[in-house]
Amino acid sequence: MTDPTQDPRFLQDPYPAYAALRSISPVRPVSGPGGRPGYLVTGYAEAREALGDARLSKDTAAFFAGKQSGRRLHPAVAHTMLAADPPQHTRLRRLVTKAFTTGAVARLRPYIARVTDELLDQWPADGPFDFVAGLAVPLPVIVICELLGVPQADRPQVRRWSAELFAAGEPDVIDAASHAMADYMTALVAAKRHDPGSALLDRLIAARDGDDHLSEAELVSLAVLLLVAGHETTANALGNALLALLRHPAALDRLRSEPDAVPAALDELLRFDSAVSTATFRFTTEAVELGGTEIPAGVPVTVALGAANRDPARFPWPDRLDLDRNAAAHLAFGHGMHRCVGAPLAKAEAEIALRALLTRFPGVRLAVPADRPEWRHTRLVRGLASLPVLA
Repeated sequence: MTDPTQDPRFLQDPYPAYAALRSISPVRPVSGPGGRPGYLVTGYAEAREALGDARLSKDTAAFFAGKQSGRRLHPAVAHTMLAADPPQHTRLRRLVTKAFTTGAVARLRPYIARVTDELLDQWPADGPFDFVAGLAVPLPVIVICELLGVPQADRPQVRRWSAELFAAGEPDVIDAASHAMADYMTALVAAKRHDPGSALLDRLIAARDGDDHLSEAELVSLAVLLLVAGHETTANALGNALLALLRHPAALDRLRSEPDAVPAALDELLRFDSAVSTATFRFTTEAVELGGTEIPAGVPVTVALGAANRDPARFPWPDRLDLDRNAAAHLAFGHGMHRCVGAPLAKAEAEIALRALLTRFPGVRLAVPADRPEWRHTRLVRGLASLPVLA
């Protein structure tokens, strides 16, 4: 069957299609882009198993070696830490993990709160406010750029390149953005070598130039990955969470009256409409049985995180937003060794932003019909292009 994620209607609401596929089989063959055969995983148990199975490799360079794709993605984007297996992945992840520990994120919270307030200060006195353009996107962009040491003047362009990297169905746009982003980070690394600072990128440069065996290509690739992944998840999660609340008045009223309940509600909001729709590329290195389905060797496997988070076998009444649900086991950040290293930062940003919004603007409401939000045309991530609201 054809991969349902290729259907434009899928952007608006993927969950009925996921449910239909799961009811037939939680793991089934699909025809992906270009007619390439693969398998789609929609069940929770099967997704969790696949994400932790070392026989499902993420080494895209090995998979595509000798294959003609017609693409010209820059290696810094095509071969990131997300596209590597141990021991390379383990070594690269270790270099960045300390920047995103619970303690490190706790030290960033006052800065995140200050940026949030500054952005909300720009809320217009009357008329609609685009929550995506005014808070959901700029907050994590500012925070990750500050953490990495990206100059303020460069941040709008960096965000545009990042958005273009996820442009579904536009390979030329994606490829061009990959080169622009990689060229920019290469130049920034050179500038920081000349005038070093104390940001995360400076520390990665020190690792490159020290004893941690980080190559120049790996340095640029890590910088690009951190910059893009460091804000995409939060930006999409924030928009999806607010839209879910605005569509569920009882849940919104509860958090309006109890803003301190936002942290506990966040896992359910992340489960309900996952910011990352499908996990990044994997393929079988040998035959694998998953969910009773035999997957041959050398075949791509797409793990639909959004589908897994709506699996009734794991989350009863999954299409219901239930703030009392224990949803801590959701897969919105993945699972296993490749679980999103920036998850603590993303959750802190989302919590602080939603709490501040509901405290300062308790009357927030949709400025467009609830069934007509504008979704981004992407496959890997799921997020809103805009979300006009009123105070």
